[in-house]
This record gives sequence, structure tokens and C-alpha cells, in this order.
Amino acid sequence: MSKFIIEEGFWELFPQAEIAVILVKGIDNTEESAEPVRSDILQLLENANKNANQFILKEPISENEVIAVWREAFKKFKTKKSARCSIEALLKRIQKGKEVGCINPLVDLYNSVSLNYGLPCGGEDINTFAGDLRLTIAEGGESFLALGDEQYDDALAGEVVYKDDEGAVCRCWNWRDGQRTMLTEDTTDAFLIIESVDPARSGDLAAAARDLAELSCRFLGGSSRIEHLNIDHKEISL
Repeated sequence: MSKFIIEEGFWELFPQAEIAVILVKGIDNTEESAEPVRSDILQLLENANKNANQFILKEPISENEVIAVWREAFKKFKTKKSARCSIEALLKRIQKGKEVGCINPLVDLYNSVSLNYGLPCGGEDINTFAGDLRLTIAEGGESFLALGDEQYDDALAGEVVYKDDEGAVCRCWNWRDGQRTMLTEDTTDAFLIIESVDPARSGDLAAAARDLAELSCRFLGGSSRIEHLNIDHKEISL
């Protein structure tokens, strides 16, 4: 059985980080199956787009606390120029009056949780992983084809990445996901992740994880398991 491992190089940079993993298995993520509840999922996403305004109270957007903590975090490792945390990308859309739209049922659910809590959320298809998944410091050159891209843009040495034996899974910690492991309508087993670098938000992280686990099973079936990782608990089985 494969594992998710957060390696020592990461903890040297972020000893106070906390990461919630939600493993959902046996789900049906097809639009056909979700059709009876699609309007409910879209309503959740619509409400979350509105709720997200609570996190955008200052100008410039980088002055808002849920973004400022990630701006500081991204200064601690090598990043692609202009790379930003995923929650900043979502909140910038809200600030510009562009709602975060529909992608597929499971992605819509984790985006709604991300917007409701002001925390970065992501997801990957477990069955696409090559060996163990690791959150670590890139050696440089890990193969990566981002969502929406046609050319590979490999990881930089010193970059925080999620990677497996085949290459990078998500670059610059939570900036961009790759095509190889993305959630699709064919996904039946998913690795969902919520991240925090602010110890004061432990309660929010736990609540967000519970919400995402519950919503995933309610709308897509299957089962869920929540794991909380920190410097004292660095790996789990998948």
C-alpha cells in the first residue's frame, strides 16, 4: 500500500504547519450520477463565493491575513516567478467579481470548502500515483505538465512540491496541479488536502476537513477518512 509522507526538508522550513488529508474512496464523480444533486452542489459553490468576501477586507489583497501568511510562507523556498497560494488565486477572482465556477462535482465541493474557510484545498486521483506521494523539497527537474498547459514546466531545485516516483504532482506547494493526477469524472478514490501555516487556525482546519469529508460522501457516495499531519505525525497509508 502506498503512503503519503511529509519529508524532513519540509518540516525544517515549516515546523508549525498542519495538513489535513481526507481520503474518499468508492465515490462516483460522474456528472451523470451527480445530476440529481447537481443543483445542490452548485448552490454550495454559489454561497461559498459570497462567503469568501469575509476574507477580503483590505487593499491590496496581500494585506488580508489569510493571504499574508501564505505570502510569507512562499518567501521561504524557491518558487516560479509570480507563483501564489491557491487560496489567493481564488480570492482574487472573487475580488474581481468573477465567481469560481463549476469544474466537476468533487472539485466544486473542495473549492466551496476552500472559499468558506479561506484555506487552500486540493485534490488528486489516488489511482494515478506512482509509488508514494511525498511533500518535500524538489531536487529540480521533476517532470510536470500543469492543468491547461501543453508544454512541460519541470520543478525547480529548492521548490516545495508534492511528488511521486514519476514526477511532480503539484508545484510550488499548492500553486498548480498537474494533469497526470488530476481529479476527473473517472476518479473513484481521491486524496483531498487542506493546508495551514497559521497555528491559530487549527480549529478552522479541522472543521474544514470534517465538512469536506461529509459533503463528499453525501453527494458522491463512498467512504471517507480524515488524517491530521504535523511535525509529530508525518506519514499515513493511502
